[in-house]
Amino acid sequence: MVLGKIIGTVVASRKEPTLEGLKLLLVAACDPEGVVTGTPVVAADAVGAGVGEIVLYASGSSARQTEATNNRPIDATIMAIVDAVELSGEQHYTK
Repeated sequence: MVLGKIIGTVVASRKEPTLEGLKLLLVAACDPEGVVTGTPVVAADAVGAGVGEIVLYASGSSARQTEATNNRPIDATIMAIVDAVELSGEQHYTK
C-alpha cells in the first residue's frame, strides 16, 4: 500500500460496463505530512474518500482484492482513509 493524497476526480461517461457505479479519483503518492511527491494515478474508490483526504491505495493485482473491485479491470484502488500518521512518536498528520 502507498500513502497518497486525493487531488481530483475523474468522470468517464463511456466506460467498460463492469466499471459502472465505481467512483474514480485522481490520487498521488505523498509524504507523511501530505505533500504530494508522486505522479497521479486514477484509482477506484472503495471507501468513500474525497478530494484533499490522505488515503492508502494499492495497485496491481492487490487493487482487485476488495469487494468493490473484485474481478474488475482496476489497476489502483483506494482502500483506507487515513486519520493520523505518526513517525518515531511524532505526529506528522492528523485529519
